[in-house]
Amino acid sequence: MRAGLAALVAAYVLSQFYRAFLAVLTPVLAVDLGTTAADMAAASGYWFLAFALMQLPVGLALDRIGPRWTAASLLALGGGGGAALFAMAQGPASIQIAMALIGVGCSPVLMASFYIFARSFAPAVFGTLAGVTIGVGNLGNIGASVPLTMAVDLIGWRGTLGALAAVTLIVAVMIVALVRDPEQVTTDQKGSLLDLLRLPALWPILIMMAACYAPAAAIRGLWIGPYYRDVFAADAALIGQASLIMGLAMVAGNFAYGPLERVFKSRKALILTGNLLTLLCLAGLFALPSAGGWVTLGLLMGVGFFGASFPMTVAHGRAFIPPHLLGRGVTLLNLFGIGSAGLMQLATGRVHAAMGPPPVTAPYVALFGFIGIWLAIGLAVYAFAQNRND
Repeated sequence: MRAGLAALVAAYVLSQFYRAFLAVLTPVLAVDLGTTAADMAAASGYWFLAFALMQLPVGLALDRIGPRWTAASLLALGGGGGAALFAMAQGPASIQIAMALIGVGCSPVLMASFYIFARSFAPAVFGTLAGVTIGVGNLGNIGASVPLTMAVDLIGWRGTLGALAAVTLIVAVMIVALVRDPEQVTTDQKGSLLDLLRLPALWPILIMMAACYAPAAAIRGLWIGPYYRDVFAADAALIGQASLIMGLAMVAGNFAYGPLERVFKSRKALILTGNLLTLLCLAGLFALPSAGGWVTLGLLMGVGFFGASFPMTVAHGRAFIPPHLLGRGVTLLNLFGIGSAGLMQLATGRVHAAMGPPPVTAPYVALFGFIGIWLAIGLAVYAFAQNRND
């Protein structure tokens, strides 16, 4: 069990890396391939959308096939194949196709872990286990910062992507070798995705899923690099450092939410508080876009730390899902979270293009405002959610 979960966590580290590494590669790809910020926003968006669209078939596969082969086969074909295609890219279109393939490959790995947690551990510890998994997985965010910059300097971006393709295939083999599927639920009950969508208690949580992950995903995964480059004239090294620090804040946030659940004694109250603080940080970036230094970095850290409520929100939703629909239920929650992040990447790319300078801060003021409004809408709906901690 432990070895199998370790293999799935290693796959999730890769998933976090792949969703965040474009922020650091954007300046290099602009020089080598002539890509624009809008091209990279689309590529990042396609990763998230492909990932999201795969959640429904992944959920069905988890319930019927199990996590072992579901995760391993998709990671090898999509993740390894997509990284290899990226290494050979000749322009924006091939990068976008590669990112979509990588999104397909990464789509089952976190939900495979969550499925095992839900089948093999007590419900009360689901949120903590999910938070630890995402916290460790966010080491991929760390890898997609200064270490990525160093690797690109050493062997180039094509060599780096080729090495990542090989690592992805190795991890897929580890999953086959080490993961053991939990026993399938035997029941006469039948059900489908429609049965989940008919649960009124689930809808406010689904809306919160759509709102809570998008801010950190959009900023850390895509816009922190262009923001620092355009507003602060930062070089690749400084962009890597800022990305590293925000990534560390995200790691810390994911580890913090589990213990904080025991302090708040209410998942709903914890999620509301964390996301209200995220909204305040976004408001600070909106009001002070050119502050620079520790002010800007502190606000970005706040978005990363307080915006790490994703696993706790999944835990809240999981409490309403019938056991025989567990795979489809957790992937439905993930669909809303990741799908929204993908749409946010595409939408913010258009916002950025439409609000071009002067002044140089104008596109980023619009971005932070747009993301903040989205989060505020999610909070307003989630305020009416039914609380459940079991």
